[in-house]
Amino acid sequence: MPAYDEWLEASTAMGRFVFGVLIGLLLLPAGMWAWFKYGKPPVAVADSPFPMERQIAGGALHARIDKEVPGEVKAQANEATFIAGAHIYRQQCSFCHGVYGSASIVGGHMFPDAPPLWEKHHGEVVGVSDDPAGETYWKVANGIRLTGMPAYKQVLSEAEMWQVSVLLANADKPLPPAALELLKTPLSLDITPAPTAPAAPLSPGVR
Repeated sequence: MPAYDEWLEASTAMGRFVFGVLIGLLLLPAGMWAWFKYGKPPVAVADSPFPMERQIAGGALHARIDKEVPGEVKAQANEATFIAGAHIYRQQCSFCHGVYGSASIVGGHMFPDAPPLWEKHHGEVVGVSDDPAGETYWKVANGIRLTGMPAYKQVLSEAEMWQVSVLLANADKPLPPAALELLKTPLSLDITPAPTAPAAPLSPGVR
């Protein structure tokens, strides 16, 4: 076969390959858009997660925390810190993460679930007591996107965020009775159904 014909055949094959790649690159986002628009993407809590969704999200989270975690813990692990942290925990955290001896009603129905911070898991680990206080502080201050975990740096002071973080880092250790009393007190939630307002009367002629 003449060299020109070989070159032409190779060029044609390469052109077809490049054209196929371009079509694939165009169809992929179009297909994703159509699926999100008209399909059933997993956006409900009970839906199955994307493949490797937890691994990807968890890896990105830990990479970010490793870069920004505070190097110095700015609260002492003492009785005053634990009692102050227990007050803050009850006010800001217990609805999702539960109290001592009682898991949250709603925490297990979130995605990802809000872990009970006073229960054992992975053996003898209680809550996040296996995490450094600085890591918990980062999560309290910045929140975690698309999890329901809010950012508290505009809600709590730096001292308050350190107090609750140090408390949680010591959740597997004996705590002062005053702190335990706060943490063991069940949440008082009003579960009585709200009264139903009477229906507004229909205007004349309206059926």
